[in-house]
Amino acid sequence: MAEVTDAMRTVIMTVDDDPAVSRAVARDLRRRYGSDHRVVRAESGASALEALRELKLRGTPVAVILADYRMPQMNGIEFLEEALDLYPAARRVLLTAYADTNAAIDAINVVDLDHYLLKPWEPPEEKLYPVVDDLLESWRDTGGRAVDTTKVVGHRWSARSSQIREFLARNQVPYRWYSSEEPEGVRLLAAAGLDARRLPLVVPPDGTVLVEPEERDLAVHVGLSTTPAADFYDLVIVGGGPAGLGAAVYGASEGLRTVLVEREATGGQAGQSSRIENYLGFPDGVSGAQLTDRARRQAMKFGAELLTACKVTGLEVNGAARTLRFADGSSVSAQAVILATGVSYRQLDVPGVAEMTGRGVYYGSALTAAAACQGQEVFVVGGANSAGQAAMFLSRRAKKVTLLVRAPELAASMSFYLLQRVVDAPTISVRTDTVVEAAHGREHLEGLTLRNRVTGQSEDVDAQWMYVFIGAEPLTDWLDGTVLRDPRGFVLTGPDLTADARPPGGWPLDRPPYHLETSVPGVFAAGDVRAESAKRVASAVGEGAMAVMLAHRYLEQS
Repeated sequence: MAEVTDAMRTVIMTVDDDPAVSRAVARDLRRRYGSDHRVVRAESGASALEALRELKLRGTPVAVILADYRMPQMNGIEFLEEALDLYPAARRVLLTAYADTNAAIDAINVVDLDHYLLKPWEPPEEKLYPVVDDLLESWRDTGGRAVDTTKVVGHRWSARSSQIREFLARNQVPYRWYSSEEPEGVRLLAAAGLDARRLPLVVPPDGTVLVEPEERDLAVHVGLSTTPAADFYDLVIVGGGPAGLGAAVYGASEGLRTVLVEREATGGQAGQSSRIENYLGFPDGVSGAQLTDRARRQAMKFGAELLTACKVTGLEVNGAARTLRFADGSSVSAQAVILATGVSYRQLDVPGVAEMTGRGVYYGSALTAAAACQGQEVFVVGGANSAGQAAMFLSRRAKKVTLLVRAPELAASMSFYLLQRVVDAPTISVRTDTVVEAAHGREHLEGLTLRNRVTGQSEDVDAQWMYVFIGAEPLTDWLDGTVLRDPRGFVLTGPDLTADARPPGGWPLDRPPYHLETSVPGVFAAGDVRAESAKRVASAVGEGAMAVMLAHRYLEQS
């Protein structure tokens, strides 16, 4: 039976069937929150529900519930689903092992999960307390009311439905998914006066009916910021990947009026990574989503403004001001600009792939679609780290993962630690010297034609799932005529602009460009979009910080 005492204080509940773990969680929670909250500990889902019923009868508020996933008789998701009926406003956290992250992702839709924590959570100052602090603040801000979630009705093989789910998930917007074929999905469509011919249907918390919405319109209705609060800033950062978020943290923390403008969702390609294991300070690894969430919260804590679903279409130099033009015709200006737009996945240009994109063919990890791969064969195209990480992630659920590699071996393109894991994984097979010639299917992907580059032989294989990681390219056409780029579109900076020891043509200052400065004074580039960059998360974050330092130097001399 759980401990139930001191009925006046708000409760934080922790549930874990391992007594040692249960005591450790409760100990860490009491150390931080014990003076203001009651920490109630239970060692099974059944005893926790009994305690919640007793608390409910006494009128005691429950703010946060942390439940372990792997519990006998009733696992953490099943417990939280029943606890939801008793305390719908309580914020819900699932404690999981590294191998159970798929279950945590599923729980987002099953029980409106607010967060999941990987065990061990030590040090709690880094991994536990920031999460609980945010959840308690959210609970207080809503007056203990349940957080309304966005409802999405779509079809499993609807490309637009897949895109909307990815947009919401990557922007950390709580949503509940309903198939258009299940009863609740049919009821929602009928209530909106629609049928399944136009999907997805999105109903945000404000009750607006959105049919096949554009990202910007959807962002407005789910509470994301899409327009700048001011017309002029000290610093505008374009792109919300590791470089852009790093720049936002350092720019805002050093007193610059900073706004970050992102086209889709913060995190960039790194934010879509299922696991980053070679980033400094995370010996157990960290998911791209977790790293992105922490960085975003950190930037906002220092006062940075973050805008989402804002497509930048042009850069203008207007005297001392640098003006960015948006697709909707609006603009924002600043004294300095940091280009951190990263890169986008290169498209696989073979017959049938474009038609099947979002309907069995995906670029990036597409975590919202990965849950449907249970017990099926999955193909991953590519031989670099991103492909290897995706293969490892998918192998925990799929029956078999086949890694299709164009090169004769993996060693030249994949980090050694990851290569060893891929080779040792029993459910992953590697086919080298292999390319995809075509994708086949009607409503969704049904098969692939593969060709061996050495023998020239082709074969048809059954396939419903293919994830593509074949390199990346910058989306920098909007800089044409303003900022110098290399033949592949990457932005030239610093020494690359002065290879002959002379400033680039049209350079107006009597000093050469700073190390990360572009051909336009006061405009800097950081991360993957920069020519000859290292294309690693750590280096991108470092370049973001360095770009802010150089922007300070530029502003001081202007």
